[in-house]
Amino acid sequence: MSKAFASAGDMAEKKISFTQVGEGLYAFTAEGDPNTGVIIGDDSVMIVEAQATPRLARKVIECVRSVTDKPISHLVLTHYHAVRVLGASAYGAREIIMSDTAAAMVEERGQEDWDSEFDRFPRLFQGHEEIPGLTRPTTTFSDRMTVYLGKRRVDIMHLGRAHTAGDAVVWVPDQEVMFTGDIVEYHSACYCGDGHFGDWEETLMNIAAYEPKAIAPGRGDALVGEDMVAKAIAATADFVNSTYKPIARVVARGGSMKEAWDACRAECDPKFKDYAIYEHCLPFNVARAYDEARGIDTPRVWTAERDKEMWNALQD
Repeated sequence: MSKAFASAGDMAEKKISFTQVGEGLYAFTAEGDPNTGVIIGDDSVMIVEAQATPRLARKVIECVRSVTDKPISHLVLTHYHAVRVLGASAYGAREIIMSDTAAAMVEERGQEDWDSEFDRFPRLFQGHEEIPGLTRPTTTFSDRMTVYLGKRRVDIMHLGRAHTAGDAVVWVPDQEVMFTGDIVEYHSACYCGDGHFGDWEETLMNIAAYEPKAIAPGRGDALVGEDMVAKAIAATADFVNSTYKPIARVVARGGSMKEAWDACRAECDPKFKDYAIYEHCLPFNVARAYDEARGIDTPRVWTAERDKEMWNALQD
């Protein structure tokens, strides 16, 4: 590689926030780093997203312990990406829940994703020596399932493909709050390297149909209030479409991936250049959009070697 990926040199610690998004509901956020959700039931706690390492997971647990001493019984993983799942062992949850599709993707490409993300974003994997191995679910579902934390009902659903083929969302109906994983972001770039551009906006509309009063997004600040929720959903849709459409036009005229990169930057830089992890996501987003526009429905597996090949192809 002629130069490192954008996040390889990002080693500065991020400020953690722990924001209440509903009664007994919290969002752990850290300035554009991966978020984690917390759902406190009558007698136990559900965590949504594990973080990348047990070291990072313990920071979540410290925040949980500041508001409740109830045991952590459930861990929901909205998709298979390493930065979301490899901290799972720290929670000691008796149930680890994924969609069927996400669980299959762990087996198909989980190790390759771990190796790839480790090189792309070394700060998130500090303390990686504690990771016991790939995180696998104890429980899976196809379209939806319901968990009761005492009287508190939690619905876990697949509302469509977006960030990955197996994305799950978590809905807490008594507070009308949703935990969306990386389907929704706030002032943070969407990572689309394993995404489905053609489905993403419809999945966002499926989320909007619940009319959530608050959302804990995949990255960025907690979204409290219907106005903030609507703005974040619209901005996420704009990001996805602004990435894909110029690339699709390049593909339609037989252009190269480097031309697609230039067209995407021309469209997206003015609107999104100040978003968290924008430069980190951009090359992977362009490569995936270029494939999808050429009719490749299933995202190709990212490996450390493919990362380098792709990055070299995009250099001047």
